Amino acid sequence: MRTIFKIVGTAGVVVLLSYPLWAPRWGRGILGDIAGLSPPGTVVLVAAFFGLVALYCRTLQRTLTLVRPDARTTPAAYVWRMFAIPFNFIEDFFIVGTVGTALAADAYVPARELHRWSVLGYGWCGLQLLSLFPGIAGYLGGIGAMPVWVAHWVMTVRINRRLADRTPAATLATG
Repeated sequence: MRTIFKIVGTAGVVVLLSYPLWAPRWGRGILGDIAGLSPPGTVVLVAAFFGLVALYCRTLQRTLTLVRPDARTTPAAYVWRMFAIPFNFIEDFFIVGTVGTALAADAYVPARELHRWSVLGYGWCGLQLLSLFPGIAGYLGGIGAMPVWVAHWVMTVRINRRLADRTPAATLATG
């Protein structure tokens, strides 16, 4: 079922990304807006965005390395699938879910904090999808996604600090 959801979801993303080609009356879309910048502006914007995504992925990868090894269900490098465009728009939900599952299994982060973290994570994923829609809905989704993404990132950094500061239980038990 998970695979079917990813395939169907990714097909929907491709439809949304390509609507300027088959429904130009709906507008240029996010890709058209980026293409409307000057060539240097486009390069700077895209490089800056992907640089931020790389830093965010590194933060999530660190989260997975900081949870207890028995709490992880996937290798920490899994989070780098955020660069697998257009697959990533759907996969991002699964990345947030996988990291959240590891945090829950680790049981070090309080449940209320983990819930807020998950809501923010799924929130930016949903708003990111909305940003692909034509017109005002797409713009509002894009504008809304950025601060929610940043808030999720900041919360992830705080969780990572907490995880890094704890005394490893395995060292105490075996040491």
